[in-house]
Amino acid sequence: MAEKRRIRDFQQADTEHLSKWKKWRRTSSKSLKKALGEVKGLSSYLVLWRHDIHSIEGKFGTGIQSYFSFLRFLVLLNFIIFILMFSFVTLPTIISKYGIFNSTIAYISPKNIDDTCTIYKPSGNKGLVYFYTYLKDLLSGTGFLEVTSLFYGYYSIDAVWISIMSYNLPLAYLLATFAYLTLSSLWIIKRSVEGFKQNLVHDADPFQSYCNKVFAGWDFCITDPSAARLKHRSLQYELQTDLQEEKLKQKIAERKMGEKLRIYTLRIFINIIVIAILSGCFYSIYRVTVFSQENSSDTGNVNSQVNLLVQYLPSMVITLANFIGPLIFAFLIRFEDYTPAFEIKLTLLRCVFVRLANIGVLLFSLWSQIAGCGSDKCKPCGYNYKLYPCWESDVGQEMYKLMIFDFIVILAVALFADFPRKLLVTHCSWKLVQWFGHKEFEISDNVLEIIYGQTICWIGTFFSPLLPAIATIKYFIIFYVKKIVLIHTRKPAARPIRASSSNFFFLVVLLIGLLLAFIPLGFSIARIPSSKACGPFRNYNTSWEVIPDTILQFPTGLQQILFGIASEAFAVPFFVILCIIMFYVIALARAHKRVVEQLREQLVLESRDKMFLIRKIAEAQRYP
Repeated sequence: MAEKRRIRDFQQADTEHLSKWKKWRRTSSKSLKKALGEVKGLSSYLVLWRHDIHSIEGKFGTGIQSYFSFLRFLVLLNFIIFILMFSFVTLPTIISKYGIFNSTIAYISPKNIDDTCTIYKPSGNKGLVYFYTYLKDLLSGTGFLEVTSLFYGYYSIDAVWISIMSYNLPLAYLLATFAYLTLSSLWIIKRSVEGFKQNLVHDADPFQSYCNKVFAGWDFCITDPSAARLKHRSLQYELQTDLQEEKLKQKIAERKMGEKLRIYTLRIFINIIVIAILSGCFYSIYRVTVFSQENSSDTGNVNSQVNLLVQYLPSMVITLANFIGPLIFAFLIRFEDYTPAFEIKLTLLRCVFVRLANIGVLLFSLWSQIAGCGSDKCKPCGYNYKLYPCWESDVGQEMYKLMIFDFIVILAVALFADFPRKLLVTHCSWKLVQWFGHKEFEISDNVLEIIYGQTICWIGTFFSPLLPAIATIKYFIIFYVKKIVLIHTRKPAARPIRASSSNFFFLVVLLIGLLLAFIPLGFSIARIPSSKACGPFRNYNTSWEVIPDTILQFPTGLQQILFGIASEAFAVPFFVILCIIMFYVIALARAHKRVVEQLREQLVLESRDKMFLIRKIAEAQRYP
């Protein structure tokens, strides 16, 4: 304190010799820094679910807390994607259709297109409609929802004139799609890099992690007793996880050759079983999808209920595979003797192939019907216009149904499985019921659920621009559902998970889902002919053609520059330069790593020298 008073007196004496302008600048700078600090402190209280996530961290550990933080990240991401699509696609269309701000709509007559390709009659409800019809439309995306701004077919506008300004809606639609995919990629990569740094620091020096938790882990600014208990439980779970992993590492190091051979043989056998299960799921989905495609359009089938069952047979098999697969993988992983963090990673990798591949199978079946031109069904339009006059809206409806169905399944499991099990275990003393006991909160299954839903959202946003709004509401409700289920029906994990490695791996799996979304979207935009009866791209062969068509309207010099950037003469040298920069960065990182290792060894040697000197001083004092 005396040193602080001395520095303050010195600064006050120094300011007496300054001019009024410099005094005002210094005072303003201090006031601005203080105000920014207060605003930053207040903004921390505005973080979504801040108190709820801290409470979950204290009661159930940082591993489960990382799941809810991940869920919060997806809520914010989908909300921003919704704002992006609504601002640049939906809002201009609504403004133009209602004539706000003296806006008008510009339609361009299709050229060189058969009239049969432009016929599109949405199945909107007309006249007196029963309530269950509205409910069916709400669940399936048909009827009154098909003609709303929720789906692609609503945006059949070529340009919007607001006063003297023209707004190119097809270009805005495509650029908004690229924007939300790029935004998602950059945000996920940024968070992944942060998690990777934390994971790298933790794995590099476990002793440092112990020291940080024991000597610097407590927050001495905590004054509330409940907050202190939460922080105490959080540190307890972190230390418990560290000690358990160190115990497993010590156990692995002490294994004998016979035990290692037994474990490796068991792991190989279990992996063969896993591969067989995955192969069976994929083959079943493929065969059921082919059977459904061949028989669902059978007009001779009088029984409509059987026909409906055949149509939804792939969805039923996919749901069954999504439910049974993770249960089998979670049971098998217990016998492989991995660390808790690696168990989550391996289980997620196994389950992700089941869930995300289901989306690929569904899209493959849809595109085989849309672009299937076996008997000249696609000759006039380039796609199956009789069955799919506006195929983008049909794909959007399928994504919408997957989103709604996934949400219903999550709610149904919570209401009809988790809570009845809790009541049975609490009030029933049968040995079989008590053997089942309270269920643990399986992080891998819950993370995979929301990654599966987010992949559907990324794919479906192009075909249903308001789907991110539905995903935002869905994840917002799921947060509270999962919180209630966790607190009232689940028990803390017997093997707690560290948040640092879990957060990083969750984002890596989410990035895999985003990369999977790139493939069908790129194929739809660049390869499949766009619908000629609906949508903003009805005057283009494909959605991508709006980009070169817009570039051709630029000045000649700018056209040459842009086409030159897209040419091989620019791409090859650019790729070579990127490779050189990448190799340089890798070499620099390795050099820095060697320097860090040398400094760490030097610190160890210095600590040994200090211990040696302390022993010598103690011996000299003992024997003068």
